[in-house]
Amino acid sequence: MHLQEKTIGSETTYQGKVFYVTKDTAQLEDGKAVQRDVVHHSGGVCVVPLTEKGTVLMVKQFRYPMQQVTLEVPAGKLEKGEDPADCGKRELREEAGRTCGKYTSLGKLFPTPAYDTEVIHMYLAQELSAPEEQELDEGEFLDVTELPLEDAVQMVMNNEIPDAKTQIALLKTWVLLHKGE
Repeated sequence: MHLQEKTIGSETTYQGKVFYVTKDTAQLEDGKAVQRDVVHHSGGVCVVPLTEKGTVLMVKQFRYPMQQVTLEVPAGKLEKGEDPADCGKRELREEAGRTCGKYTSLGKLFPTPAYDTEVIHMYLAQELSAPEEQELDEGEFLDVTELPLEDAVQMVMNNEIPDAKTQIALLKTWVLLHKGE
């Protein structure tokens, strides 16, 4: 078994609202045992809402761990057993007040695979509906802002958007829309 580690023990050390943590014992290829701390997360989804005029709807939100307001594409946590595509459409409606006629997968990403099981599924939403009222979760406060996709991509390249899922989703959208040029 090459490049494999076998779990030989696991103990939950923390159980929270969004994730839980285990202290695992893993057996390496050479037979040695090591400790692995793992954050278990149900995963999430992010959506790039692209308007007919080539602008992106983004959200400004205070992120407590970073102690700052971030600019991100709409996103949210997967509920247990929820289909990622359905989750993305739900988050688009809740956070941006929109639905879409065209929905394209941009793939998935592992934000921190060294210690976290989270997988984020990315989507491009086009043919957006007219704006409706947001359906924010209790305790969720965010502002929707609209900017040209090209400006958002430039902000990523200028290190003005530090959120990883937003960076990757915006860049993948740009490449998807401009391949063959």
